Amino acid sequence: QVQLVESGGGLVQAGGSLRLSCAASGSISRINAMDWYRQAPGKQRDLVAGITSGGSTNYADSVKGRFTISRDNAKNTVDLQMNSLIPEDTAVYYCRVVLVKPGDPTAYHYWGQGTQVTVSS
Repeated sequence: QVQLVESGGGLVQAGGSLRLSCAASGSISRINAMDWYRQAPGKQRDLVAGITSGGSTNYADSVKGRFTISRDNAKNTVDLQMNSLIPEDTAVYYCRVVLVKPGDPTAYHYWGQGTQVTVSS
C-alpha cells in the first residue's frame, strides 16, 4: 500500500509565506510526476504546480513567481514554498503523485488527505 502524508498548512496574513510538504511511503518503485492541487469552497480542484522526476516544473499562471515546487527523489517528498500569499490562495491543498510499484508497470495516482491554507487580508 502507498501513503501520502501532507503537512505545513495553516493561517497566515496576506504577504506571508508557508511551506507545504508531502511524503510518500510504501510499495514504491518509482515516482514519476509529483503535483500540488488546491480546491477552494465551491470551486473545482485545480493544478497549482507540478514537477517531473527529471525536475521540470510547471505552474498555474496565478502562482508564477510566488510559489516554488521542489522534490527530493531519495526521500520521496515534494514541497511547495508559497510566498507573497494573497487571500485568493485560500484553499485546501492536495499533493498527488503518479508512481509505479515493484513488478507492476501500471502508473498509479495517489492523493494526500489535504491541508488547509487560509490567508487573511
